Amino acid sequence: MRATFVLGRIAGVRVGVHWSVLFIFGIIVFGLSQGRLPETHPGRAWALYWAAGLCTALVFFASLLAHELAHAVVARRNGVEVDDIVLWFLGGAARLRTEASSPGAELRIAGVGPLVSLLLGGLFALGAWLLDLASGPGVVVEMVAWLAGINVLLAVFNALPAAPLDGGRLLRAFLWWRTGDRLRATAGATAAGRVLGWLLVALGLIAFMRTGTFGALWLALIGWFLIAAATAEGRQAQLRGVLAGVPVRDAMTPEPLTVPADTTVAGFLTSARYRYRHSAFPVIDDGVPVGLVTLDSARKVPQAEDRAVTVREVMMPLSQTTVVGPDSPLADLLPRMEPGAEHRVLVVDDGRLVGIVSLSDVSRTMTWLMRTAPGRRDGL
Repeated sequence: MRATFVLGRIAGVRVGVHWSVLFIFGIIVFGLSQGRLPETHPGRAWALYWAAGLCTALVFFASLLAHELAHAVVARRNGVEVDDIVLWFLGGAARLRTEASSPGAELRIAGVGPLVSLLLGGLFALGAWLLDLASGPGVVVEMVAWLAGINVLLAVFNALPAAPLDGGRLLRAFLWWRTGDRLRATAGATAAGRVLGWLLVALGLIAFMRTGTFGALWLALIGWFLIAAATAEGRQAQLRGVLAGVPVRDAMTPEPLTVPADTTVAGFLTSARYRYRHSAFPVIDDGVPVGLVTLDSARKVPQAEDRAVTVREVMMPLSQTTVVGPDSPLADLLPRMEPGAEHRVLVVDDGRLVGIVSLSDVSRTMTWLMRTAPGRRDGL
């Protein structure tokens, strides 16, 4: 899940938001302002309900962010690099660049998220109680009470022993500790995730047939998401097992064709050098890689302006491009690679571009490895 826009950095971790957040944000605001708040405290101005719903939704997403930041901070303290945090319509995700080195590290990283949500739920519950004792505004008490309940619910749901939930990570840590095999542990956690997902789908559909409520379909939707995410996680774990020990240099396309940063967009698009080869090209300036340009981004420049606009102006800068060294583990790239020309990975050694990696390069390498197994090699 890639962020639609970046909010900034917190504790050194890039925080982004996917556009789908607007969907759940709207549901929360509407549900509170037009449902729960008027029902429990009628007779207030409609603007008050809307303002209260908006503030509550913002604090809820801040709670989600705190949950994911806890994962990220503990991961870093356990030697696991963090790419970013992305908030989306089913919550949030801290994308870890590498895996935990031991079951203990996995347990600490996974367990801290639900603990933070539970702690927040307790604090909000205490706040609601104190406000009620002090005869605080009823709408405010209801807002804080809702935040208490939703954070406790978030902690309990995330603690369920099924991937990709935090509880699934805890289950994987336990199975990894018992068996000593991380791949088998992942298979067990993902199987539990699929079982839970199908159970939620069944319960949601049964409830919908009986009640016809939207909430029942929402439960089924969450179940379907768990099935898809658990299946993807299990498949990725298998791929990581196949790619274990393979360096990036064995899969990359070496010495890729590059584009000088000061080339005009018109020159880039019309040159036979680039036209029929690839869909994305590294951009260099005085021999140093500075970004990645795609044909799609260049074609968005109006034809009347493409002779004045340079590739530097339409490229993805190096700061937004995945950059690795040639000896980096290829398996560690899997969580960061997605379909699309803009997700190519640049391979840089001592400041010099030495290669580029796409999903097709990884797929080709995996195909070769599986064909030559079990008599696998020390180099390709």
